[in-house]
Amino acid sequence: MFKIVKREEMSEGNVILNEIEAPLIAGKAKPGQFVILKANETGERIPLTMAETDPKRGTITIIYQVVGKSTALFKTLQVGDGYQDVIGPLGKPTHLEKLGKVVCVGGGTGIAVIHPITRGLKEIGNHVIGIIGARTKDLLILEDKMKAASHELHVCTDDGTYGHHGFVTDVLKAVLEKEDVKLVVAIGPVPMMKFVSKMTADYDVKTLVSLNPIMVDGTGMCGGCRVTVGGVTKFACVDGPEFDGHQVDYDELMLRLQAYCEDEKQCYEEFCVLES
Repeated sequence: MFKIVKREEMSEGNVILNEIEAPLIAGKAKPGQFVILKANETGERIPLTMAETDPKRGTITIIYQVVGKSTALFKTLQVGDGYQDVIGPLGKPTHLEKLGKVVCVGGGTGIAVIHPITRGLKEIGNHVIGIIGARTKDLLILEDKMKAASHELHVCTDDGTYGHHGFVTDVLKAVLEKEDVKLVVAIGPVPMMKFVSKMTADYDVKTLVSLNPIMVDGTGMCGGCRVTVGGVTKFACVDGPEFDGHQVDYDELMLRLQAYCEDEKQCYEEFCVLES
């Protein structure tokens, strides 16, 4: 059992932080990599990118949003409880190099994924500009950690309840127009990554995106995370999860993400009835 040593409800209780005892994983994990978690014997395997690792404490931190049956089951786990399985680190780590000015864009729970990458890029000497966004202030996470990991941080909310009133792309456009940006890393909802990549292509700025949302098995065995990148079929879990944002077929990706929405909704509703 992989015991939960810290649990925090964020964003009105719909986003949960778990710090989990996993010393072997904590000692090897690098920014951008993920783990697969399973709550119990009959639970679903869920791939989640690590938001934090602490080799000294032997822990990893994951942050997830409750969107279906499995994440609802995860939410029932309290401090002292544990996951039956935690497998990792998996996936290729982010390639970190000193480039100059870089921009890290995070949206929603993607902020948890972009955080260790942002910190890593800063630690090796880049000037890091962070941009984070959420639909509303109450859904914003890790602002303090992103502020510490960046040289400057811009915060956006779609409804204007905090920070810039608008999308992360609004702020990104202003930055691209005045700064000599060498790299953009964007992680969040697929539409956000699509429009960030479309914008950076106009400025000819290299862009990385993470395709974690489509992963299932996480080891390349199921083939469920097939994506087209540069006209070639890739597996998000073993070839990624990060890819050249200018080469991803986002329209195909969004169609694949919608394939099981009705089934997932039904399972979630049935689970909620049983739990009530």
